[in-house]
Amino acid sequence: MIVLTLEPGEAEKLARGAPGLQRRYGMPIDPAPYPRPASSEPACRAVAAARLYAPAAEEPLLRRLRVRTMAGGLLDDPELLAAAARDVGLEPAQVDEWCESDDVEAALRADIDAARSPSPAARALDHKLGGPRDERRYTAPSYEIARADGGAASAVPGFNPIEAYETAIANLAPELTRRAKPDSVAELLAWAGEPLATAEVAAVAQLDPVEARSALSRVARALPAGADFYWTLGPTRKAD
Repeated sequence: MIVLTLEPGEAEKLARGAPGLQRRYGMPIDPAPYPRPASSEPACRAVAAARLYAPAAEEPLLRRLRVRTMAGGLLDDPELLAAAARDVGLEPAQVDEWCESDDVEAALRADIDAARSPSPAARALDHKLGGPRDERRYTAPSYEIARADGGAASAVPGFNPIEAYETAIANLAPELTRRAKPDSVAELLAWAGEPLATAEVAAVAQLDPVEARSALSRVARALPAGADFYWTLGPTRKAD
């Protein structure tokens, strides 16, 4: 958890919205400006709390926070945080209690420090980093990919084409077998187990976004969100 809004001016910058990101990557980000600057710290703290106290819920909670924020929500809105917690089966009051603990504070501080300690390889790609000159940090997204056996690791900072991540993984773990692309968008949605954005389906199924949307419209239910849709095979909560 980077906590991007720690740096002066970042909250105001994020409040302008992300129409460029929406157009470039196709995710259903509401391109309109947010109603006010917001701190990302409460959401980051909630994710750190889930990591410590409900590890199976950490990634689902992060996903729900992203989905709700792309639909125009604010990351420091208590109602958004509570709704995201309920989405993944957590009791909001319990999450709030976890967030007040010293161990969550320590975990979040460790994340903040790690995000502001880019690896030597990442520092060689300074144009992919953010933050002030005297304290460079990883931007979102950035990946530090390491072998589970404690062997080699690789840093991939900033936005990159998917081939950059494939190359890093292939170099670190050439023994892995690449999963074949799905035979259909229905197969992909069944595998995911949660709603996927049109852009995500297009990327994994190796389809043009228009082709993906057409295929999805025949087998899946569209959940309007921001500038586009999430898609699901079965009943689920609204994406927003």
